Amino acid sequence: MIKKTLYFGNPVYLSLKNAQLVIKLPEVVKNDTLPESFKRTSEVTKPIEDIGVVVLDHKQITITSGALEALLENNCAIITCDSKSMPIGLMLPLYGNTTQNERFRQQLDASLPLMKQLWQQTIKAKIENQAVVLKEYSDVETKCMNVWAADVKSGDSNNLEARAAAYYWKNLFQIEGFTRDRDGIPPNNLLNYGYAILRAVVARGLVVSGLLPTLGIHHHNRYNAYCLADDVMEPYRPYVDRLVCGMIKQGVDYTELTKELKAQLLTIPVLETHIAGKRSPLMVAVGQTTASLYKCFSGELRKISYPEM
Repeated sequence: MIKKTLYFGNPVYLSLKNAQLVIKLPEVVKNDTLPESFKRTSEVTKPIEDIGVVVLDHKQITITSGALEALLENNCAIITCDSKSMPIGLMLPLYGNTTQNERFRQQLDASLPLMKQLWQQTIKAKIENQAVVLKEYSDVETKCMNVWAADVKSGDSNNLEARAAAYYWKNLFQIEGFTRDRDGIPPNNLLNYGYAILRAVVARGLVVSGLLPTLGIHHHNRYNAYCLADDVMEPYRPYVDRLVCGMIKQGVDYTELTKELKAQLLTIPVLETHIAGKRSPLMVAVGQTTASLYKCFSGELRKISYPEM
């Protein structure tokens, strides 16, 4: 079942009742002139089991401990945003699988050659997907991207990811002064927001598959709690890039990250992907990817299942 993404950008009370997330507006709750019957009918409820991602984007949002507990028990990823409405925090369940301890051990015991092979597969899939987006939204030659994808060695020892990225970002957006930089000019703001949503979806998928998001197959930043999520999301990044390209093509003003733009970016979990020869929403595809990664750690598979654009 496709899990829902809920975004809250205004003051709201979130609580739990009968396994439902109860959503109340403060101006209704605090208004003593309104009858209780009206207040009850103004409540909105959502089944907890249907929710996959919750985005909290306002300083006056109140959420009860019971609601948090129920969301995390159902493997929901909860994102909090800063004063600039950019995702700043991510809360995930500690236990997402019944054989968690065994899976942790298999992940920890993975050999270096296996990790290098998995990174090779990851970068190959990423460059191939980047080539598709570049061909779709620019007039430049993309044969070099396909050649680089085919030439990726174990562990990407020749650093073709960086070479492909330089070519990709130079040609994807025909915007004067644009470079891909977290603090750079728009549409970096759209990319940052989209990648944050994607990261949460991937981190959630890893936890559900019983893996530690902290221990990467390539990224090993001691200050990064989601190294494995950053690894696994690489072939999925072009889906965000394609969405952002489409938004720009619509002619929208993207200098500021408005609620309308966020609404489009929050469709990332349900973007259509092709994985294992079938069409799937992105969140479902991520689950297949993380499940296949666990099987690589356990020795059942030798290849991660990544989407193809």
